[in-house]
Amino acid sequence: MTLIRLLAAAALFALAGLVHALEMKPYTAETLAAAQQAGRPVAVFFHADWCPTCRQQDKVLSSLKSEGLDVVVLVADYDKEKDLRKRLNVRAQSTIVVFRGPVEKARLAGDTSPEGIRNALNAVL
Repeated sequence: MTLIRLLAAAALFALAGLVHALEMKPYTAETLAAAQQAGRPVAVFFHADWCPTCRQQDKVLSSLKSEGLDVVVLVADYDKEKDLRKRLNVRAQSTIVVFRGPVEKARLAGDTSPEGIRNALNAVL
């Protein structure tokens, strides 16, 4: 990761903080690192296209965008991000890990309820 890429990602997170709304983006290591270094609320959503539970969680997350939750949700491909899964000890797709900076504040797996997902995201606000 280059310093320029890290600074660019940090600048994007600073601008995103002005909007104050849940935002979903593809996972990259640089984006996660920038959010954690900036102390921003960020969640990693381990998603698989073949997973019906993941699709339902995706719908719930999209519905929560209108609630003004100031959280960035990074969507990680469960099948491809094996190193990230191992580092975060994720054993199943449909897992959402929520961070404030580098500290994990909440985790849920397989929960498709709006209340459960909202509560996990609110753990960092």
